[in-house]
Amino acid sequence: MKFRVLLIVLLTALAVPRGALAADTRLTVMTTTEDLASLAREVGGDRIVVESIARGYQDPHFVEAKPSFILKLQKADLLIVVGRELEIGWLPPLIQQSRNARIQVGAEGYLDASQGVRILEIPTGQITRAMGDVHPQGNPHYWLDPENGRVIAKSICDRLSQFRPADRAYFEQRLAAFSARLTDAVKKWTAQMAPYKGTKVVTYHRSFPNFADRFGLDIIGYVEPRPGIPPSPSHTLDLIQEMKRQNAKLILVEPYFDLKTPESIARAVGGQVLVVPPSVGGVKEATDVFGLFDFAVTLITNALKSSTGK
Repeated sequence: MKFRVLLIVLLTALAVPRGALAADTRLTVMTTTEDLASLAREVGGDRIVVESIARGYQDPHFVEAKPSFILKLQKADLLIVVGRELEIGWLPPLIQQSRNARIQVGAEGYLDASQGVRILEIPTGQITRAMGDVHPQGNPHYWLDPENGRVIAKSICDRLSQFRPADRAYFEQRLAAFSARLTDAVKKWTAQMAPYKGTKVVTYHRSFPNFADRFGLDIIGYVEPRPGIPPSPSHTLDLIQEMKRQNAKLILVEPYFDLKTPESIARAVGGQVLVVPPSVGGVKEATDVFGLFDFAVTLITNALKSSTGK
């Protein structure tokens, strides 16, 4: 009888899929963007399960608040957000309706990734709706400076270690490995961009100031007259004149914007439109943060090389 019981227990254990028991102990992490999910994976490794709400090909300002997101947030141990009001139009009701005390604003399971990073374009003076969708706390696209990614990864490491003190050494080892890889990658990207330092470009939305600041591009204008405001004929004509005056030939456009106006501007100035993903997952090549910058830097430098001969 004892042998039969032992045999049943053994067979039951063998029937459990490999890794299922370990999976039960993993932290469940939700992020608002795939960029944050990629950084979380770098640090958390196999001790966490990560999923992003927004996809890399979506405008992160405007995400449909689906009921399925509420169900996923209900199970989350940790929620990592971009902050700086990037998600203000869709995230607060999802958090509230999840009724998950762990991830409410201010709770241990709520991590604002913008804390400690370098923020650009913090407005001064009075802000009005006439200025468009201006972010009072500064430009929220800070992850497009890879050095900010290093800071975010450190914040994630610290927070994961609070949840799992026994795994602190594991998280810190992965953070150190990521940081070393990032140091080498930044040197490579900087060298690729160096011949084009000071190149004047135009972008559609204000997604790329951090990228431009890190790699030496000079953004002289935007297809949008103001953040979130569609281009008008008068603004488009003014932008064409300014690009001609400053000999700017390159227009960077996020994948989720219509190309009609940028392409008409490019024709008028004899320039070129590049669709540059500002997020991991924006194109199939950008599977993680390294792939994102590899793709963007290569795309831009190839375009500039063909137009300047450098």
